[in-house]
Amino acid sequence: DAGTQESDGKPVDNGTPKKAMDNGVAMLSEDRRLVGLIPKLSIKKNATLASLKRVIYGGYTHPREEERLAIEYFKRMNVKAPSTETRIESLSGGNQQKVLLARWLIANPKVLLLDEPTRGIDVGAKVEIYKIMTDLARQGRAILMISSELPELIGMCDRIYVMSAGRVTAELKPEQYSQETILQYAMNQIEAA
Repeated sequence: DAGTQESDGKPVDNGTPKKAMDNGVAMLSEDRRLVGLIPKLSIKKNATLASLKRVIYGGYTHPREEERLAIEYFKRMNVKAPSTETRIESLSGGNQQKVLLARWLIANPKVLLLDEPTRGIDVGAKVEIYKIMTDLARQGRAILMISSELPELIGMCDRIYVMSAGRVTAELKPEQYSQETILQYAMNQIEAA
């Protein structure tokens, strides 16, 4: 409910989705079906939705640029589908999630907020998404991953913040990671509330 946000040491206002996007922040929601996908649209349209300035300019849509971007990320994300014209609703959950992640990568954010990025997808797709996240971190992108899967956090994070009842109860470094430690900090805060 309160606080400030900073980027490169300067305060930023991310109070609306447009302001956040303008500041280089992107969010992959935990509920892709409810707030992520446009089910009746193609992979191409879903992938380029956050980057309309790159495919619509001068008052016209530029289908070649839209197709070029969609194909580039279709291949990069290893989406399993017949083509970029395939309706996204026909894809598996893992492939839908890869298209949504591609949407934000096309927008080229500095910070990615990934809320339960592997919820409801198969093990193979999880591994692919973990690889993409690792590659992005190596490129210098900041990733804030929210997850209730403790093994996922332990395997992916450089730092874990444990929250309970809306408060940070611990900041853990890799040498402190264990499921027991994370649960202890989560439960202690709940008991104290």
